[in-house]
Amino acid sequence: MPELEEPSVAGDAPPEPEYQCSPSCYDEMATAEGHFRPHWQTFISRIQAIGSSELTQRWKEAKHLIWENGVTYNVYGDPQGMDRPWELDPIPLLISSSDAAVIESGLVQRARLLDLILSDLYGAQRLLTSGILPPELVFGNRKFLRPCHGLRVLGNRHLHLYAADVGRAPDGSFFVLKDRTQAPSGAGYALENRIVLSRMLPEVFRDCQVQRLALFFRSLRETLRSIAPHDRDNPRVVLLTPGPYNETYFEHAYLARYLGYMLVEGSDLTIRDNRVYLKLLGGLQPVDVILRRVDDDYCDSLELRRDSFLGVPGLVQSLRAGNVAMANALGSGLVETPALLAYLPALCRHVLGEELKIPSVPTWWCGDPEALDHVLVNLDRMVIKPTFGDRRLGPIFGEELTTEQRHELAEKIRARPSEYVGQEQIELSTAPALSGNTLCPRHLVIRNFLTASETGYVIMPGGLTRIAASADTLVVTMQKGGGSKDTWVLSDEPVSPFTLLPTSIQPVELRRDGGDLPSRAADDLYWLGRQVERVEGTVRLARGLLIRLTEQSGLAVSPELPALLRALTDQASLPPGLFADDAEERLAAIEREISSILFEERRVGGLALAIHVLHRVAGKVRDRLSTDLWRILGGLDLDDDLALDLGLGAAGNRGNGKADPRPSRDHDPRRRLIAMREVMDRKVISLAAFSGLVAESMTRGQGWRFLDMGRRLERSLHLITTLRATLVQAAGSEASLLEALLLITDSTMTYRRRYMSSLQTAPVLDLLLADESNPRSLAYQLAALAESIDQLPRNEYVPGRSGEQKIILSTLTRLRVADIDQLAQADASGHRRDLQELLARIEGEIPVLSDALTRSYFSHLQLSRQFLKSGDEGVGI
Repeated sequence: MPELEEPSVAGDAPPEPEYQCSPSCYDEMATAEGHFRPHWQTFISRIQAIGSSELTQRWKEAKHLIWENGVTYNVYGDPQGMDRPWELDPIPLLISSSDAAVIESGLVQRARLLDLILSDLYGAQRLLTSGILPPELVFGNRKFLRPCHGLRVLGNRHLHLYAADVGRAPDGSFFVLKDRTQAPSGAGYALENRIVLSRMLPEVFRDCQVQRLALFFRSLRETLRSIAPHDRDNPRVVLLTPGPYNETYFEHAYLARYLGYMLVEGSDLTIRDNRVYLKLLGGLQPVDVILRRVDDDYCDSLELRRDSFLGVPGLVQSLRAGNVAMANALGSGLVETPALLAYLPALCRHVLGEELKIPSVPTWWCGDPEALDHVLVNLDRMVIKPTFGDRRLGPIFGEELTTEQRHELAEKIRARPSEYVGQEQIELSTAPALSGNTLCPRHLVIRNFLTASETGYVIMPGGLTRIAASADTLVVTMQKGGGSKDTWVLSDEPVSPFTLLPTSIQPVELRRDGGDLPSRAADDLYWLGRQVERVEGTVRLARGLLIRLTEQSGLAVSPELPALLRALTDQASLPPGLFADDAEERLAAIEREISSILFEERRVGGLALAIHVLHRVAGKVRDRLSTDLWRILGGLDLDDDLALDLGLGAAGNRGNGKADPRPSRDHDPRRRLIAMREVMDRKVISLAAFSGLVAESMTRGQGWRFLDMGRRLERSLHLITTLRATLVQAAGSEASLLEALLLITDSTMTYRRRYMSSLQTAPVLDLLLADESNPRSLAYQLAALAESIDQLPRNEYVPGRSGEQKIILSTLTRLRVADIDQLAQADASGHRRDLQELLARIEGEIPVLSDALTRSYFSHLQLSRQFLKSGDEGVGI
């Protein structure tokens, strides 16, 4: 970050010399004459006092915090993948108290107006019969939900959470670009931005007297509690999300945790007797309020959209019965159409008897003949949008079109005028943003958030400021590579130190969570455990192999290497001659094979792909993982690790901003093997940290239990696969192979403490198969599974053991009665048939056990989210 070199904070002091704002638009920091605006002066002086080097270090730490917290914004089709890191600029947007008051007054009026319009359109429809609003804009809009007409809304309010995209014109006045009334997104990102910037600049934040956000979220919680039809003192509120593939899923999980609500998907809910229930392992529990992040028509496949798997069948009927409240009310997206902006001034006068305090961007609906003529005559300075906000059609800027393209567009509009809206192109204001080492102006839009209250609406003293991707674009959207800023609303008075804590003075009912885990979350945690163990098994096996390769003086003296590589690749044979007497000359071929297994992202069964899948599974239970657990999982990423160890730097850049972890062919194979070993050493430590946090910090509820069962099942399968690849076929001398196995299974110290003699197969098999005191043995995994299964919820009125109890008891008994000495015996051909048969029997029973658990606890009536098209999952920022 550059240092602002002018030490003076006088009103006529110029800003940083490199910062050149455009004279054709309003700049939030600097005047047209190049002077700082008064409310920026304290900020500038404090930044100058900190100094350039200190600011650079703080920003580096802040970016690392964003990465550690896993803050993402999923963009469909983005080359960086679904989990694109959240773009935050370190320079906040400062809003004076006087400007904030103007915005607040105008948006509170606008929220009241839109709420009353919705009440009329889903009720008496007097606005249509009086001719103030064209019926085509209602009945032709797919967001008008006919099944919701006449639906009684609890509290007689449709909008509980409202957002408006606000811009500033060149003359400094504010205008509204778009209303967000369906399921407004961005409040969680605004909160995350605030946390990052306030930690980066705590003294600046304090001295500027920035208003806090916590009071807004407290008002939101109180509003949701007040609309509950049942149990208003302690209602069950859930946040309904489309799922982890939605572009703003991070925010859903973040808000759910911050507000103290359970994050649920449609498959977690069911309808019984017109009441919404949450499907938990311990049974069904009623839901009182749903804070939804799912689009209107996707909420009920029975009455609204039959191809939706995101909502709850029968939800509309439950709303009719008044048994559940929803924020926002279904059908609220109706007033998001850009065409409505053309009629808001008249509607405001008719409904509220007032003039609109903050105007909308000048808008003309082409379905009106006079408006059509105006748009066509002025097409070169118009922004053309679809009437009903089709996401697939972006805005068309008339000034960017050629004469021929403008003519073609005019013909399309004349052919179907009611499908188009024209808006006057206004150059948005700019604010300083960090680009490299300089400050550059970027056009911006502020998304302001309001929540309903008993007396009206309460505005968030801040918001989500979004900035354009470059200085030469007017389009401000995260989908097109834009960034964000923290929004600081300054106060003329001391700021309240309030934080989001319980407000009721009544004692909280004590409880310990037990059965309040949704079956879908149990499923996800179970597979998270399995995927973590898959990664750990591969890492430990690879590290053991790499240790043997790098510590031996020659490959010919390491007869255990073919068996270890077979275990790693899970293949029956290896390339011919790979470990021949002249194998030292083939070290490069061995290194290429191992490198492919570990770092090739598309290799099935490889480590890179396993880590990628692990991140995807972990994302589905983001709200149930602590920050430390999430950071550890994020640190498993292989990008840059190997390149850093080899000193490759940016030489391996793959075009997506990340170094290629696959080693360059210009380096010595042995050096690359050593570098890979060091990477695996670090991953072992990270995985051990994950295990330690799970063991010491995770509450022993059903969530922990299913996570642990997934790990035990997968560790059992991995150990079986490894033993089959290494010990079923006996080698002439197995000492080095047994030593490697003990290292891979982290059992070397135990063996040495018990057996001072040379390594032998029988005691190794006993330690790794039958010793229930060894956390790495197969018997320990099966015994832990049996204990966990016994603790699962089940119908106590059904006598006898459950199906999964019978399976695990049979499997564990089979292992307990096995004769270890007999398992270690090999026939004349060196084959251990008894060991092979035992491993095969147990390996076949483990998937049966997994299927039994799925049938009993994970089965859903709706399809998994992974089968949905990404474009069907809601609207982003």
